[in-house]
Amino acid sequence: MRTFRALALASAAAFLACAAEPAANTLTPEEKASGWALLFDGRTMQHWKDPRKLDPPGDAWTIDSECLKANARPRIVEDLFSEDAYRDFELQWDWRIAPGGNSGVKYRIQRNVWMTGDHPAATLRFEDQVEYFLQHPITKRPDRGQDYVIGFEYQMLDDKRNADAFAGKTHMTGALYDLVPPSQSVTKPAGEWNHSVLKVQGGHVEHWLNGVKVVDASIAPATVKPGLEKRWGKTPGVFDLLGNQPRKDCPISLQNHDADTWFRNIKIRRL
Repeated sequence: MRTFRALALASAAAFLACAAEPAANTLTPEEKASGWALLFDGRTMQHWKDPRKLDPPGDAWTIDSECLKANARPRIVEDLFSEDAYRDFELQWDWRIAPGGNSGVKYRIQRNVWMTGDHPAATLRFEDQVEYFLQHPITKRPDRGQDYVIGFEYQMLDDKRNADAFAGKTHMTGALYDLVPPSQSVTKPAGEWNHSVLKVQGGHVEHWLNGVKVVDASIAPATVKPGLEKRWGKTPGVFDLLGNQPRKDCPISLQNHDADTWFRNIKIRRL
């Protein structure tokens, strides 16, 4: 009898705990009052530029179990772009990634450029490929290739298995990719849900991960140019675009980095 009663009490407690959790992909009354807008309803790609409707249709994104899902090994590797542009904003989202995966969220996006593997430039170092295709743009959407997004990145990956995480702390989850490392590691294992927050206001950015502020940094030109030069050199391409940031009102993008990644509870408010 005692065992049955204990099980009943545990089941009731679990039910109440689940009932207390807000439904996925919805706004609470408090969030609505604070100016938050929902960017994903769990069913459609409303608020996003759906690559499946383009010519040729994209296969990098789908909707899976009330999540926006980046698909591994698509024919066309491309990010999912927001329909609206944002200058100063706060963004929050939940995400999980397949073992060994790599992804991210890009912001203050200056440009995107098509790159194809069947071009002689594909033999160049990656950074040189980007520069080449910037100077020699592909104007027609290809059947296969990568749409590389030139913007700042909130890094998301499997820190334990993905090789990029071992390239340095500026490549670990929560980092301002290649520029500022996270202050500490608070990432949950691949396959589990993480909660992220990104704040962009003027030249100041904050990256939050699972309730911890892991990056508090400047993306002002004088601050980022030394770090950009290490990777890109003083090129008229990426260095100039990210160094000077001529565009301030920009879309955000969810990255497809050739790995299964799920996004949900995507919410934004303008600051």
